[in-house]
Amino acid sequence: MQSIPYETEKIEFKEVFTNDVYKDVIAFANTEGGTIFIGVNDSGDVVSTGNIDDAYTRITNGVRDAITPDVTLFVKYALEDNGTIRIEIGEGSYKPYYLKAKGLKPSGVYIRQGASSAPASYEQIRQMIKDADGDFFEDLRSLEQDLTFNYCSQAFAERGVDFGEEKYNALGIRSHTQGMYTNMALLFSDQCAHTIKVAVFADEQNTEFKARKEFQGAIFKQLEDAFAYLQLCNQNPSSIDGLTRTDYWDYPDEAVREALVNAIIHRDYSFSGSIIINVNKSGMEFISIGGLLPGLSPLDIRNGISQLRNRKLADVFHRLNFIESYGTGIRRIFALYDGCSEPPDIVVTPNSFKLRLPNMNAYGAENTNRQNQQKQSPDFKPTPQMQALLDHLSNGRGEISEGEIQELLGIKRTRTFLLTKQMAEAGLIQIIGRGSGKKYKLHQ
Repeated sequence: MQSIPYETEKIEFKEVFTNDVYKDVIAFANTEGGTIFIGVNDSGDVVSTGNIDDAYTRITNGVRDAITPDVTLFVKYALEDNGTIRIEIGEGSYKPYYLKAKGLKPSGVYIRQGASSAPASYEQIRQMIKDADGDFFEDLRSLEQDLTFNYCSQAFAERGVDFGEEKYNALGIRSHTQGMYTNMALLFSDQCAHTIKVAVFADEQNTEFKARKEFQGAIFKQLEDAFAYLQLCNQNPSSIDGLTRTDYWDYPDEAVREALVNAIIHRDYSFSGSIIINVNKSGMEFISIGGLLPGLSPLDIRNGISQLRNRKLADVFHRLNFIESYGTGIRRIFALYDGCSEPPDIVVTPNSFKLRLPNMNAYGAENTNRQNQQKQSPDFKPTPQMQALLDHLSNGRGEISEGEIQELLGIKRTRTFLLTKQMAEAGLIQIIGRGSGKKYKLHQ
C-alpha cells in the first residue's frame, strides 16, 4: 500500500470518516490551515474508505451544516486515485470557528496543537474574537448566542421605540457580517452575565452589613430594580409648618439616577466584576470597573467632557430617554449639591471609577435638596408614556392611583414608580398622600 508522510501540525490522518473530522476542520481553520486525509491510518498507510462517494457527500454536507461561521470558502475537497479523500483547509478570516451544536466554548472551539486538535481555552477564544472583530467590547461576538430579549422588548415598547428583529443590526446587537449576536446583545438579553450589587452598611467604614442585594438580568431591568431599591435606602425626614408638611430626602432622586446610569454606561464590560454600590449613613458610593479613558481627568468630566467607552450603549440609553445628552450627568449631579457643605466626590484609579454622593441630611442642606429635586431640566422632554398620562389627567380625570396608571400604560409597579418620580421631579405632576392611598395629579 502507498504510504503518506506522518501526521504534523498541518497533516491529520483519519482511517474512516467520523464526526471528529469537523473538529479537525475547525482546528485548522482557527490556526494556520492544514490537510486531512480520509482513508489513511495512524501509520500513514492507505486503507479502504468503504463507500467513497457516500463519505464524500457526508463530509461536504457536514462541514457546511455543523460549523459556524461558514467555513466552506476556506475548504477544498479532492478524491485521490488511491481511494482517499483529501480535505485542504485554509486559515479562516472570521475566527473562531466552532461546532454549531456546542457554541463558542471550549467544547465547540478547537485549535491545532502539535499533531492533534485540542479545545481552545476561553482566553484563546476571546483573543480570536478580538483579532477578528476589533477591540470594542460592544461589537465583539458574544460567547453566548442562545439569547432572549423579553425584558428589553418590554422596555422599548414602554417608551414607544421599535425593537423588531429588523432593528437588530442598527442597534448593534447583531453583527452585519455573520448575523451573530454581539456583546451589546448580551447586555440587552435576559441572560446578561453582568450584575449590580448593592450593600447597605451600619457603619461609615463599610464593615457591618445591614442588607445586601444583587440585581441580574437585562441591563434595563438591573437599572430599574437597582434604582427602586436605592429609593428604599433614600430616607425622607420631614418638617411640619402649620398644615404644610415638607419632606427632605437624603439624596436628590435625579442625582441617584444619574450616578447609577453613569456607572452602567461607562463601566468596562470586558471584565466580569459587578458594579458595586455602597450605602451608609453619610453617603452613597457608586463603584464601576474601568477608569477614565486615556487623556481624561476628573476635572474634565466635571466640565462636561464625555469620551464614551460604550458609545452604542449610550446611544440606546439616549433613545430610551434614560439620559438627556452626553456629558451632562456629572455636571447635573454637582449642580444638585449646590449649597451643600459636602459636595460629591470622584476617585479614579487605572481600573475603577468611584462617585460618592453625600447624604444631604447629614450635611445640613435640606432646603437645597428639596429645591433641587423640583428643578426641571431645560431640555427635558416627556416620553410617550409620560405624555399619555398627562393627556389622561388633562381630560378632566383629576387624580389617578398607582394601579390605574399601571392599567392605563400597561406597565409594572417598578416602572410606574420610576415614571411618576421622574415626572414629579420635572414638575409635571404632584404626588398626593403616601402608601396605598397615594394619588397623582397635574402639577399646579
